[in-house]
Amino acid sequence: MGSLFSMANNTKTNQSEAKEISPNETCKRQRMSPATVEECPRLIPNLPDELSLQIIARLPRICYYRLRLVSRRWKATIMSSELYKVRKEIGTTEEWLYLLVRDGENKLLWHALDPRSGMWQRLPVMPSVVDEENSQKGSSRFWMWNMVEGIRIAEIIRGLLGQKDALDDMPFCGCSFGAVDGCLYVLGGFSKASTMKCVWRFDPIQNVWNKVNSMSTGRAYCKTSILNNKLYVVGGVSQGQAGLIPLRSAEVFDPFTDTWSDVPSMPFSRAGVMPTVFLADMLRPIATGLTSYKGRLYVPQSLYSWPFFVDVGGEIYDPETNSWIEMPNGMGEGWPIKQAGTKLSVVVNDELYAFDPSNSVDNGRIKVYDQGEDAWKVVIGKVPVYDFSNSESPYLLAGFHGKLHFIAKDSKHDIAVLQAVPCNNLDSSPSASTPKSMQDELLIDSAAETDAVVWIEVASRSFGQAELISCQVIDI
Repeated sequence: MGSLFSMANNTKTNQSEAKEISPNETCKRQRMSPATVEECPRLIPNLPDELSLQIIARLPRICYYRLRLVSRRWKATIMSSELYKVRKEIGTTEEWLYLLVRDGENKLLWHALDPRSGMWQRLPVMPSVVDEENSQKGSSRFWMWNMVEGIRIAEIIRGLLGQKDALDDMPFCGCSFGAVDGCLYVLGGFSKASTMKCVWRFDPIQNVWNKVNSMSTGRAYCKTSILNNKLYVVGGVSQGQAGLIPLRSAEVFDPFTDTWSDVPSMPFSRAGVMPTVFLADMLRPIATGLTSYKGRLYVPQSLYSWPFFVDVGGEIYDPETNSWIEMPNGMGEGWPIKQAGTKLSVVVNDELYAFDPSNSVDNGRIKVYDQGEDAWKVVIGKVPVYDFSNSESPYLLAGFHGKLHFIAKDSKHDIAVLQAVPCNNLDSSPSASTPKSMQDELLIDSAAETDAVVWIEVASRSFGQAELISCQVIDI
């Protein structure tokens, strides 16, 4: 049994290699093994299975991919929901970061990072099956809406002029993402110029993608967030007879009943107070973000007519009253803009953070919302970013292990996951519990004298020319 715990310790020694584990590779090794392990009536000889389950539940989850090779019973145990219920009961659940990138061939690929060991795992490729019956037919004019997400206009023009059917081989364009109840979700998007209703769910325990009940409305580029263990979807665009139509509708998915329910549509009350009829007809209201904060959903909004975006504050959904109210002026008007009108934020320890790009290509600031003063305040004056002018999603924000994380490409063009650590949590010398690779990657620059935090590199990996798309955190 000592070998089990030595296996757990070995994960720390391998973290500097940033090795990526593929479940398919472990299956190959299992099939190629020259000897078959004789099945034992118990998981661990001479121990009751109940006690064995308690022991396995205390091992790092990154070990499970090798432990599945012990025997068929071990594999069944590792992939059983009972094991993860025990992990939750005894408090050994782990938060992993799931990162979506787009490679040079326009393929979307998911990778999971175990922050404790620094090891990566490849996820199975997302299915590309399109439910034509549940999609709304459209035209390739939806390409223009991609600019809302920051795709460079030169690429759009090239796609329109010379690659009429290029998107047919690019599944899940414009899809949205969420994570709830230990699973990853991919929702809607475009496929072959159609807006889709379909929803796919990835189960990390079974390591498979499955299709679940579709949304009631086909939509692309919608905004998602989690509230009360439910997945909310608002806004986005759909295809109408006259082209793309911004959506005000919203709906919510309950993962425990696998059902969708309608949510009252966003009023966009400020969109109706334009000074002229011309502006009211020209500018279209869109949702530019969605964040779950203090028990309610916050939706920053803009009026759009490419290439112009006009911030009009936002609205708040209260699930207790099932109604919308206007967002406080300071919150909506001061919400930092990511790119092309979109707004990115993350909640960590009940604090709402957003990244505010500066005019410099190698710097930015982190702001936090002060609810008492209804204002955004700078809490981190410098974030170590590099030239992201040619990237669609130059950076991402995530919250796990109770810390704010910033994800971007570093000076070597590797994707780096940086953790903001308060200076008062750092001793004069690195802690003995801090992994050696983290100590070596302590990022302290001239800003450390004025900022209250320093940035520590949790992990990094080269994905070639791949671009960041999205990230989600799952705790299982």
